[in-house]
Amino acid sequence: MSLDPRSFRQALGAFASGVTVITAIDPAGGNPVGVTVSAFASLSLDPPLVLFCLGRDGSCLPAIEAAGRCGINILAEPQRDLSNRFAGPVAARWVDQSWSPLPGGAPALPGCLVTLDCRLVRTEPGGDHLIFIAEVEGIHPGGGERPLLHHRGAYLDLAP
Repeated sequence: MSLDPRSFRQALGAFASGVTVITAIDPAGGNPVGVTVSAFASLSLDPPLVLFCLGRDGSCLPAIEAAGRCGINILAEPQRDLSNRFAGPVAARWVDQSWSPLPGGAPALPGCLVTLDCRLVRTEPGGDHLIFIAEVEGIHPGGGERPLLHHRGAYLDLAP
């Protein structure tokens, strides 16, 4: 049975997810790269592993893969603009965007709930995406804000 891609995407949109921005330093030019990702999950407690998925045709994929390290910035509810920025045109993502380097070198974005400093340990094919498995080497807590959630193609407002 073949599934209609649009129907499949709509069905998966029923699953609410948090929003992250995956960041790295492109080893080719030393510039920061980043992309908004909701396909993120914990994988293992021992060792501490997480996974995230990037589309194979994504502009940041080669740089993140080559960097061997990344920051996983878990966004807070007030960071919709940041999520939209890193989902938008590549050229505009870092314009006037502040960041600080994690101990591993990847960019940490301000105002996040938490930022994970990660070492990429493996990639696996996953259809039209690549699955990145990363070991968490550092946890950098941010504020006590509420999470930014995405559901059915839009941000989800949480009741106070």
